[in-house]
Amino acid sequence: MIRHLIAACLSRRPLVLIGFAAFLALGLGAFSVLNIEAYPDPAPPIIEIIAQYPGQSPEEVERYVTVPIEIAVASTPGLKFIRSNSVFALGFVRLQFEYGRDYYFVRQQALNRLKEADLPAVVQPVISPAGTISEIFRYQLSGPPGMDLIELRTLQDWTVERRLRLVPGVADVLVLGGKTKEFQAEIDLNKMRAYGLTLPQIINAINSSNSNVGGRTISMGEQSVNVRGIGVISSVKDMDNIVLTQQNGFPVLLSDVARSQVGYRPRLGMAGRDDHTDVVNGIVLMQKFERTMDVVTRVREEVKRLNTDGSLPKGVQILPFYDRGDLVAVTVHTVLHNMAFGIALIFIIQWLFLGNLRSAIIVAATIPVALLLAVIITVLRGESANLLSIGAIDLGIIVDATVIMVENIFRHLAHHTHRAFSDRTAALSDKLHRVLTAAVEVDKAIFFSVIITIAAFLPLFTMQGVEGQIFGPMARTYAYALAGAVIATFTVTPVLASVLLPEKLEEVETFLVRGVRNAYQRLLPLAVHNARRAAGIAVGFLLLVGTLGSQLGTEFLPKLEEGNLWIRAVMPPTINLESGMDAVGAIRRAILQFQPVQTVASEQGRGDDATDPDGSFLAEFFVPLKPQGEWTKGLTKDELVRQMNEKLSNEFIGIDFNFSQYIQDNIEEAVSGVKGENSVKLFGPDLGELERLSKAIKSELAQVPGVVNPAAFKLLGQPNLTVKIDRTKAARYGFTVGDINTVVQAAIGGQEITRVYEGEINSPLTVRFAARYRDNVDAIRSIPIALPGSDPKTGLAYIALSDVADVKLDTGAAYIYRENSRRFIPLKYSVRERDLGSTVAEAQQRIAEKVPLPQGYRMEWSGEFGALQEAKKRLAVIVPLSLLLILALLYSLFNSVRDSLIALSGIPFAVCGGILGLYVAGLNASVSAAVGFISLFGVAAMDGILLVSYIRRGLEEGLGTETAVLRAGEARMRQVFMTGLSACIGLVPAALSTGIGSQVQQPLACVIVGGMLLSPICSLLVIPTVARLFMPEVAATEAGEAKAAHT
Repeated sequence: MIRHLIAACLSRRPLVLIGFAAFLALGLGAFSVLNIEAYPDPAPPIIEIIAQYPGQSPEEVERYVTVPIEIAVASTPGLKFIRSNSVFALGFVRLQFEYGRDYYFVRQQALNRLKEADLPAVVQPVISPAGTISEIFRYQLSGPPGMDLIELRTLQDWTVERRLRLVPGVADVLVLGGKTKEFQAEIDLNKMRAYGLTLPQIINAINSSNSNVGGRTISMGEQSVNVRGIGVISSVKDMDNIVLTQQNGFPVLLSDVARSQVGYRPRLGMAGRDDHTDVVNGIVLMQKFERTMDVVTRVREEVKRLNTDGSLPKGVQILPFYDRGDLVAVTVHTVLHNMAFGIALIFIIQWLFLGNLRSAIIVAATIPVALLLAVIITVLRGESANLLSIGAIDLGIIVDATVIMVENIFRHLAHHTHRAFSDRTAALSDKLHRVLTAAVEVDKAIFFSVIITIAAFLPLFTMQGVEGQIFGPMARTYAYALAGAVIATFTVTPVLASVLLPEKLEEVETFLVRGVRNAYQRLLPLAVHNARRAAGIAVGFLLLVGTLGSQLGTEFLPKLEEGNLWIRAVMPPTINLESGMDAVGAIRRAILQFQPVQTVASEQGRGDDATDPDGSFLAEFFVPLKPQGEWTKGLTKDELVRQMNEKLSNEFIGIDFNFSQYIQDNIEEAVSGVKGENSVKLFGPDLGELERLSKAIKSELAQVPGVVNPAAFKLLGQPNLTVKIDRTKAARYGFTVGDINTVVQAAIGGQEITRVYEGEINSPLTVRFAARYRDNVDAIRSIPIALPGSDPKTGLAYIALSDVADVKLDTGAAYIYRENSRRFIPLKYSVRERDLGSTVAEAQQRIAEKVPLPQGYRMEWSGEFGALQEAKKRLAVIVPLSLLLILALLYSLFNSVRDSLIALSGIPFAVCGGILGLYVAGLNASVSAAVGFISLFGVAAMDGILLVSYIRRGLEEGLGTETAVLRAGEARMRQVFMTGLSACIGLVPAALSTGIGSQVQQPLACVIVGGMLLSPICSLLVIPTVARLFMPEVAATEAGEAKAAHT
């Protein structure tokens, strides 16, 4: 069938060339609409539920909010983990689903079940619109000197945010910092009592004084006139004039008992940037599955319009300081640079081996066909391209089939220039027939080599979890590109060879080929004649390199470099927002002192929208870095992190620091449920016991070499002022518990009772006691509560709050973590200057010996280490199955188990080359490196097919076993070296690259470069040696001897 396809293409060359040009045009058109992301989103479908319960402690939030939500959504299809955080006034539930589930389907299912949750009336849970890597744009809203933070925040909430939300592809805009405008009535307790008023009376009066009504319409002449009653509050003056009651014929106004003012809501968080302690920052979130560059471009344009069209007051500007588009642009540049460099090197290698410029051009022509077919299929499937799906593809492996085809055509044209052919294909000239004969001679080897290469990638198609999301697109792109390469090899390559290569071709043995051939012709007979000794040396080499490989460290994945740092600082849990602000400012200034730092933006606590369940004791710092070329010479990012960690830890005693990156941090938290690079989860029922055990585990972790920044999240120690109602005393006075709680809530915490409208802007109006009546325990104990039976006309009777309740300071939970309905406490840690695998293994052993766990408590190692263990288990099953599949394919080609195993004998030496590549580069074994080893299987098997096929052909032609082995090695030497060096050279730029986006490619590239440097040498010596040992001795026939003498 392949012969007929090649013959048809050679007989219709103009049509093939026109189709080739049209395909390139189609591919370029597809590339112009291809969505390119910096990195794939490795997180599974995750739904975040936010439920605010104002004023409530973590214990109450857990009992009345978090647990009911967990129960309601537990039956959602595909749900894998339910994780929740209960903090002051907020329940945050994260639902993690199985990979492959449709995001919008599970979101709707979760929403349907959320409606069934039995929650307090004031709790209105919402589902966050954000995804794990949806934050694409950050900015600061800057105003002129002296502009109030309330005014800035109002501009952000009612102008900037609304405009940015209208941008197509934007899911939401989060706000950090500033002061949210609020109209406040602060009650003077003494004046309220003097006028005989109660707090509920004041609240009712304000509420009933803020409304408009409609009087339908009336006719005035020929006109219909709408009737409106205007009574809404629109200013502080309107508030002051609210009538609360009448006394002696005179109205008692709100201004008589309260101070009305424009203030701001109690702040849950603050934002700072560089030297500015209190600023307004915004974060633009992208909708799920949108195209980053398209959305970012539209956001940039809208920001530019906001800054120039007069929407903002004079002096107010939006100042961007993070743009995901910049990361995409830098990553694309890295990929294109490496690919262009790789193509150039492949072209040079072909030229050096064949000594013919046109042959090198024919080989290079396969690359655009392969890549553009991958692009077309990616676009048709609605998928995105990223650094790994394109940048990690070895173009040398892609062109290997073409290299074999072109080298064979080249050799046939050179060796058979004057030879006549009896087996002619109709309508083909002598030259075209020679091309056809050369192509058909290797068609089966090429076809099976490509199939085996794709089969070698089977483990990548079966990867799950984070590694599956990262390397799955690469495996699919590889398969698309290999399909394009093999189609081009059997169609375009023979046609281009027939057009570009002359009919009378003289083979020029280049200096490179001549040198390699001379060395090989001396070594090959030596190895074959001393096969047993050579085999012993080979086995010894395998054992030596295997021992070296066992000493390599292990890690999950190299960091996906983003060009920034995300630093988390955990302060004592009792610290309030204002006190923590000073420490946060000092940390910000300390970070700014480092030369590579471009800017520092800080977040302390959480925003009003509660999308991040943080307390005032937790601060996070976003640190964009300058381009690497502007750094101090010799400074690496690892060294920068080490210096920062040392400086911050020494200067800020008692604060725990953790270093990550912006996108990476979101992914780590989303996947493991813990804010930290690596984590240990300790499960158990009692918070006190969990905290005690966590301190012991942290102490042991700190003793393990390589572990830095170990920290146990503090669950307890949050100061609480508790008002415990004595039900017996309350009943004696005629109070219900609800009566007293209502007064406590409004008097101390403040109660939003209505809203004030100023045009399109509306702000809450709250009532609470003046600060001096609620700022200490004694004042709170003295809060008066009007007795239910007292008559306002004769004077209200009051009792103190302490008469019916016990008011005291206590401590309680600061955080309550849960996973799948069980409480746990997380510990986080990082690993520096040591591999992850051995570090955690030592830590596990140490903790198991020193920290015995009580009944009902267990530990779980999560984060990167947990993902590494899961990946190891899957690879341990899939890689052997992949090798068995390759063996089965070889058996279908050779119909011999022995010959199939001989063809596979080069794989262990390719693996040894990969191990040496990692060792020389100083890299750890990782999932990325494992992908490199998997890539080696196909190329090494291809070399085996070429050699074994030629040996079998020699035996069929009547050559003796030894002669057939030697002849196969000499005949296939150039092909094996060309395919191996092409695969090697294609990834040399990626192996040497240090730019953003290169880090995750390096282990993969170093494995392939090392393996392909060693594999051709070993294959050309080992496979003939093994064949000589295990193939049966066959005597040469007369015809075979004559053929051998002739060649």
